[in-house]
Amino acid sequence: MPLKKLMLKPGVNRENTRYTTEGGWYDCDKIRFRQGTPEKIGGWVKTTASQFLGVCRSLMGWVNLANNNLEGVGTNLKYYIDLGGLFYDITPIDYTTAAGDVTFAAVNGSDVLTATDVAHGRGEGDFVTFSGAVSLGGNINAAVLNIEYQIVTIIDDDTYTVVASIAANASDTGNGGASVVAAYQIPIGPSNIVPYNGWSVGPWGFGTWGIGQTSVESLRIWNASNYGEDLVYGPRGGGVYYWDATGTVNTRGVLLSSLPGASDVPVVQNALLVSATSRFVMAFGVNELGSADQNPMLIRWSDQEDALNWTPAITNQAGGITLSDGSQIVAVQQQRQEIMVWTDTALYSLQYLGPPYVWGVQLMGAQCSIISDRAVATANNVTYWMGNDKFYMYDGTLKTLPCDLKQFIFNNADPDLTLDLTQKEQVFAGTVAAFNEVWWFYSSVGNPDSTTCNRYAVYNFLENIWYYGSLDRTAWHDNRIVGHPIAATPSGYLMQHETGVNNGEGDNDAAINAYITSSEFDIDDGHNFSFIYRILPDLTFRGSTAANPSAVMTLYPLKNSGSGYTDPASVAGVNFASVTRTAVLPIEAFTGQLYTRVRGRQLAIKIESNSLGTTWQLGAPRIDIRPDGRR
Repeated sequence: MPLKKLMLKPGVNRENTRYTTEGGWYDCDKIRFRQGTPEKIGGWVKTTASQFLGVCRSLMGWVNLANNNLEGVGTNLKYYIDLGGLFYDITPIDYTTAAGDVTFAAVNGSDVLTATDVAHGRGEGDFVTFSGAVSLGGNINAAVLNIEYQIVTIIDDDTYTVVASIAANASDTGNGGASVVAAYQIPIGPSNIVPYNGWSVGPWGFGTWGIGQTSVESLRIWNASNYGEDLVYGPRGGGVYYWDATGTVNTRGVLLSSLPGASDVPVVQNALLVSATSRFVMAFGVNELGSADQNPMLIRWSDQEDALNWTPAITNQAGGITLSDGSQIVAVQQQRQEIMVWTDTALYSLQYLGPPYVWGVQLMGAQCSIISDRAVATANNVTYWMGNDKFYMYDGTLKTLPCDLKQFIFNNADPDLTLDLTQKEQVFAGTVAAFNEVWWFYSSVGNPDSTTCNRYAVYNFLENIWYYGSLDRTAWHDNRIVGHPIAATPSGYLMQHETGVNNGEGDNDAAINAYITSSEFDIDDGHNFSFIYRILPDLTFRGSTAANPSAVMTLYPLKNSGSGYTDPASVAGVNFASVTRTAVLPIEAFTGQLYTRVRGRQLAIKIESNSLGTTWQLGAPRIDIRPDGRR
């Protein structure tokens, strides 16, 4: 019989049945398509040996004047600068007490210290650094006290506890002296969303009907943008801070409003950016000028090339504008010649006009949504984002982005793939420019740990196809400076992706389980059963580091379309439906034939690898398939 070449359509389609999508692919994990054929994605390695504290939801990279690569890392507890694989804490100080405002008390045999600071205004988990303290008389000496602590419990408005590195003894009867100073960092934020339960939670009309309402506090999201080599940053719902790169990396950021010459700097913001070409510092969802009241639809900007001056005047270009369609600004994204602004119901475009209007605003589309403030990414001058029930794109015109995974992401077709709407704030997007991809990470309904994203969907904008997989990540940054994406893990590490071929999260490299399964195929529309006698796999292991990389190709027979896969035929205990291909480096394509004994009305093919040092790309396998009677 003549050989049949299996040239399956690129991309994964879950919008129809396995049989309807004949000639394509139906299921996958940790694969991508390149030039129409599937291959295993690249591996990842740790960029730092140490861990950061908290859950990272924000990443950004830039280069200072000394040509050092800097990575801003925003967690629910801290904001760090990653320089050379070391984390430097630049979390702003909220306020500092006067000397003597804080005293300590210890209990013999306990490592718990009670700190007294009248009307401290702190919460559990907040950080404080003590200085100027003297020994309590025993084990709790000055070196033990004059460090950073995380508050463990709040006793009352005036007292709280911390845990020392050593237990006190009977001699620790002092109070730390009259010179103790406490420097409190800005309050921490939530690491995850806890859904409310019960009828009528949340205000009427808010959120999605039938899924319950999330906690009142939003996730701690840091907004950050580089101002030259310096950094303008701040937590969503907090103030605007400034970090000067000319100092040491250990220097903390300060309120922008505290710098000499500052005027009318916003005291609260929900988003920040520095316009790329015009050099305005812009804040979104800010307080009204001359008031502390936040207007979630108000945009304000500083004078051009002056981050300190926010007071509008005829002699400068500082100003503001209030959007009208929607109830709050959700997200912002800088495009080539414009700034895109999403409210909860519309998309706006901001364009620099110059004096006297400075910034012009245009409504680009109404009745559109964006699911979170980080669910948007720009690639190749086109902006893509995830809405509440579909995907969108903007290339000068607002468009719906067709998606072959839509019902499985939004319509609860499969709990393992479906987006958990109660955790929609976690959704974030990123790009892998080297492979023309936009990735969306989200938490699925079936996620055993809803505090982190566990699934991803990928749109390949060059080939106009979709695929998906599973991966636990909390933030993503396609760092063009280092040439690889940087991602944050729930365990507190930064990973450099598309590096190597293994999973480098642990102390030792682990294999990456990658697979792809085709839709069903047959002959004569299933009129006859098919018998596959031999297969000529076309598989390359180019790029593998193992001496003997391998992959398994499995043929699955079905009695009828829609039935479950049957056990492959075996003879004398040998499974003839699975073919393991092993090669010795250097590796190119395999053309040798392998004999099989697989019979079914419909068939599917799966390629899988789960071994160290292995990567692969599928070509065009050929099969000897022939009619085998009708039952």
